Amino acid sequence: MPPANQAKWWKSATLFQIYPASYKDSNGDGIGDLPGILSKLDYVKSIGVDAIWISPFFDSPNEDQGYDISDYQKPLADYGKLEDVEAIIKGCHDRGLKVLFDLVINHTSDQHKWFQESRKSKDNPYRKFYIWRPPRYSSSTGERLPPTNWLAIFGGSTWEWDELTQEYYLHLFVKGQPDLNWEDEEVRNAIYKESIEFWLKRE
Repeated sequence: MPPANQAKWWKSATLFQIYPASYKDSNGDGIGDLPGILSKLDYVKSIGVDAIWISPFFDSPNEDQGYDISDYQKPLADYGKLEDVEAIIKGCHDRGLKVLFDLVINHTSDQHKWFQESRKSKDNPYRKFYIWRPPRYSSSTGERLPPTNWLAIFGGSTWEWDELTQEYYLHLFVKGQPDLNWEDEEVRNAIYKESIEFWLKRE
C-alpha cells in the first residue's frame, strides 16, 4: 500500500487535459492523434503540470465525440494504435508525469460486442449487461409506450425500441449509448476487467 501522501497526489496535482482529435495532428490528415500527443510531452512537462488527462481515444462510431465506446482496448484508427498508447504511458513516466484516461463506464456504444449480443435474444447471457424493459400500453388507445416518461440528456425519450426482442433499452444520452446495468456484479467485474485492468497492466 502506498504512503498516505502518495495516495493523495491528485488532491494538489495540476492536470493538463487533452482532447485527441483537436490537439496535435502528426500526419497532416486534419485530425489530432496519439503520436501527436507523444511528440508534445516535453512541452507539457515544461509548463509544470503533474499529469495529463486524455479524453476518450477508444474505438467508437463517434455519435457522441468518442464517449460512445465500441472497444475499450482498441484506439480509434484515426488516432493510432495500441503501441502509440503504450509509448505515451512510458513517455509520461519517463518524464515524471502521471497519465489518466477519461473513464467512460456508465454506458457503451450500441456497437460494443456486449450490446450486440444483448440484443440477439431475451435469454442471451449478455442481456443483463444492459437495462431492458417491456413496453407499457395506453389504457385508452392501446398505443405502445416507453416504460417511463424520462427524457434523455440530449432530448427525446431515454428508451429506444428494439423490434427484434420487443423491448426497450435505456440510454440516458444518445440512443447509440445504451446504459450498462451496474446493479449486476458480473457486469461490474466485466467492466473493471475490460476498461480498467487492461490499461493498468500497461503502467
